[in-house]
Amino acid sequence: MESAFICGRTAKRVTLEAKNFLASLDNSKLHKMATFPFEHYERTNWHYIPRARTGLPLSEMDNTQTRSAYTLLKASLGESCFTKAKAIMQHENILREIELSAGTLLLVRDPNLYYFSIFGTPGDGPWGWQVDGHHLSVNYTLVDDNIVSVTPSFLGSNPAEVKQGPHRGLRILREEEEYGRDLFAALDGTSQQRALIYPMAPSDILSRASVRAEIDYIKGMPATEMTKTQGDLLNRLISTYVGRMPKDIAKKCKQRLNNEAKSITFGWAGSIRHGQPHYYRIHSRSFLIEYDNTQNEANHIHTVWRDLENDFGLDPLKSHYEEAH
Repeated sequence: MESAFICGRTAKRVTLEAKNFLASLDNSKLHKMATFPFEHYERTNWHYIPRARTGLPLSEMDNTQTRSAYTLLKASLGESCFTKAKAIMQHENILREIELSAGTLLLVRDPNLYYFSIFGTPGDGPWGWQVDGHHLSVNYTLVDDNIVSVTPSFLGSNPAEVKQGPHRGLRILREEEEYGRDLFAALDGTSQQRALIYPMAPSDILSRASVRAEIDYIKGMPATEMTKTQGDLLNRLISTYVGRMPKDIAKKCKQRLNNEAKSITFGWAGSIRHGQPHYYRIHSRSFLIEYDNTQNEANHIHTVWRDLENDFGLDPLKSHYEEAH
């Protein structure tokens, strides 16, 4: 399964920055909080809701350690996605103020409750790293300094559009929302009917925070039957998700997706109107994108990119171990 491995500039940089992050943890307690054996169940125990988590939160780090954690995150993401990730963390402040004003604050909203974890030893055999918190989950799996998997990749935003206060108009996931709507709007009447996969938008992404994404294959509108304009809009939307990664990884992922282009479908559910509940997904043999905006009066976005064959590198690593023995 060597073909599943990605080597190159980003792989080496992620390995280096993971080592630097661990080196910054001069406190044995912090080091213990941040590190786990590679096979530890926490490696696949991810979620996007506010909940208790393991790992080392930003709240426990000093300035040097925080800078090192952010440098690791920056090395692992495309430039625009790194900006979105930081904005999602800071969005907790905005959400807290909204809920305080409405008298609905029940949960802790804190931009420092994002947890960094290293699994295994960076650069030595199988290892991985994760940052996990409300509306943000980044998951990397590597062997030595070769990347095996960069999914699940989750970004969310509540509110999707800030409607009051000094940040009024902020839409962290604007492209994910508008590009999906643009594509559905570009389909003609018959094609729109084929793209409609549910009578109503589901209340959340259907793959949830599963270890393996299992979802019914509903055809939707095949990419092979789209016009050039529609196909270009589909590619723009896909690139928004693949572009969450640095350019060399994004290029490899697009190449892999091109190899299964005949299986790509686009599905939609809900209203095409802004501010009304809606959902879409892009599905291929091994590739799944889900977007949902139904909660909080359709002002609460969840997005995820899953690899149906390669989340957490489970299948490639199994083959790697079998070939090694």
